[in-house]
Amino acid sequence: MKIAKCYCTDVFDNDYEHIIREAADEIAGGNLIVYPTETVYGIGADIYNEVAVKNLYLAKKRPFDMALSVAVSDRRMMESIAVLNENADKLIEAFLPGPLTIIIEKNPDVPDLVTSMSRKVGIRMPDHPVAAEIIKRTGPIVATSANTHSSPDAVDIDSAVNDLGSSVSMYIDSGPSKLKKPSTIVWLMNGEVEIVRQGAITIKDIEDVLNA
Repeated sequence: MKIAKCYCTDVFDNDYEHIIREAADEIAGGNLIVYPTETVYGIGADIYNEVAVKNLYLAKKRPFDMALSVAVSDRRMMESIAVLNENADKLIEAFLPGPLTIIIEKNPDVPDLVTSMSRKVGIRMPDHPVAAEIIKRTGPIVATSANTHSSPDAVDIDSAVNDLGSSVSMYIDSGPSKLKKPSTIVWLMNGEVEIVRQGAITIKDIEDVLNA
């Protein structure tokens, strides 16, 4: 278990290149990392490595019937994971990168283990230079809070370490989370919209964009 300090919250600093490279190597090796986002700290794994995803469920003590979200770095990567529609396009343009998770139809090659057999998948595009830089190099990774099931979200690295311990190979400390609250979750279903959870973005913000 390693804790690496990477204090860049607005723009990626090339002085931390070695940390990003090491984090990407950990993901490629089938290991788990904890990484900063603008909302709370996340625990990540390669979504296509089923052993790593199973280990993530076990580390979090999370029931296997609770789907995991996926973090991407840009729209092209998002399109490789999900089938986008008009409402998704509006939300992407207005809020991403940012504290929003969009649940939408998944592409067939997304493993069922990640989505708990659902045909939909939650997509995040974190607005944090460290997270974005890691994902650019690894491809899509799991996006779920770095805490054990039912514990408070980790808004700093100490909380994540206390919960997850040696089950995680590498922790990246970027200081306290900026927003200290999780993303808002929006479920897009056959032209209908459901707010699953209000987080950093308000329901009114979502409605204003979709109704414009």
